[in-house]
Amino acid sequence: MSWFKRFLPRSAFSQTVLLIGSLLLVNQLVSYLSVAVYFIQPTYQQINQLIARQVNLLFVDGVDVGREHLSMVDALNAKVRDDSMEIYNLKDAREAGVDRAAYYSLLSAQMSEHLGGKAEVRIAQGKEFEIWIRPPQAPSVWIKVPLTGFNEFGLSPLTLYLMVIGALSVAGGWWFARKQNKPLKRLQKAAISVSRGDYPAPLPPSGSTEIIEVTNAFNQMSRSMQQLEQDRALLMAGISHDLRTPLTRIRLASEMMVEEDEYLKEGIVHDIEDMDAIINQFIAYIRQDQEANRELVQINDLLQDIAQAETNRDGEIVLALNECPEIPMQAVAVKRIISNLVENAFRYGNGWVQLSSSFDGRRVGFGVEDNGPGIPSDQIPKLFQPFTQGDSARGSVGSGLGLAIIKRIVDRHQGQVVLTNRPEGGLHAQVWLPLE
Repeated sequence: MSWFKRFLPRSAFSQTVLLIGSLLLVNQLVSYLSVAVYFIQPTYQQINQLIARQVNLLFVDGVDVGREHLSMVDALNAKVRDDSMEIYNLKDAREAGVDRAAYYSLLSAQMSEHLGGKAEVRIAQGKEFEIWIRPPQAPSVWIKVPLTGFNEFGLSPLTLYLMVIGALSVAGGWWFARKQNKPLKRLQKAAISVSRGDYPAPLPPSGSTEIIEVTNAFNQMSRSMQQLEQDRALLMAGISHDLRTPLTRIRLASEMMVEEDEYLKEGIVHDIEDMDAIINQFIAYIRQDQEANRELVQINDLLQDIAQAETNRDGEIVLALNECPEIPMQAVAVKRIISNLVENAFRYGNGWVQLSSSFDGRRVGFGVEDNGPGIPSDQIPKLFQPFTQGDSARGSVGSGLGLAIIKRIVDRHQGQVVLTNRPEGGLHAQVWLPLE
């Protein structure tokens, strides 16, 4: 049963079309059977009865087989005054196509009742409609009754009517399902935009009453989230700005300290620099960089720029670059990802960092590896949450916003970031960005 469910449509649009199509098919079958039972079958019975009367007229006075009529077929043909019937012997009937005609048991039984003996009725459909009868009065002959004009158009009016009604019903069902699905599709795209931090204009309420209510609720939620994001950004920016003023005064005061307090001055300056770096991370976290336009960038160029900028560090940085296509991205934001990962690799590693790039046909990726102690696997998923740091093995320096910033930028690019421990020891951060 599970394999059958895999072939069932999942979207509301396809389910509606399938439902309408199924109901239409059932309706067409019932309509066809009703017309066949109450209209077509009585018509065939009337035609069968009329033909039986004509056949009886051929044998009502007997058949004169003599010198003028050498056979039963010739005698019967002589009694037929028009082209309404043609009489054949068994051999000529086969050549005329009686074997290609379909046998009808119901019509044969009715014809047997009308003729007073066992009769056989066959019907052939070709360029014209032909009825073949083998009467009980002369079982060695076949009587063909052509019905001209009965099948003139190839398609019966009933079949043509059902096809037109079916096509119009399917087209109407498709239009109705598409109209119902359009507001839901628009709502889905808007929800995805909100999840990425892009707040679209309020959606126009359209569709059924339930969809309009959902649309209004979504617009209200989007406005609330946008206002909340703006308030948070304003609060964080205000706090960061207000903190920098006393930090600046403390730094100026430390510069005026006497030489005997030099050891205190170095500690104060170091702490100020750490606090300033934390404030910069706060600002980077609340800044979405939505104003930046995406442009085609070669990821290998960004990796080489970062590696060149880090040459003055105490340690070794290795490049393992592969051929990759250019992809649309916010170059400044992606460069911030690489810088943060390299900073963490040098901070928690043992002086060795490797930058790599790859392309799997659908995505371009880059990785940053270090040779440090790594992180327990159960703690890796928590590292992307704000203000979360690794265990004591990797220290607790910073604000815990570095990986959260990386996650937000990668999500904004519809990409993926994965952290794994290297078998040789250390952490491997892999980022994948889509081609489009």
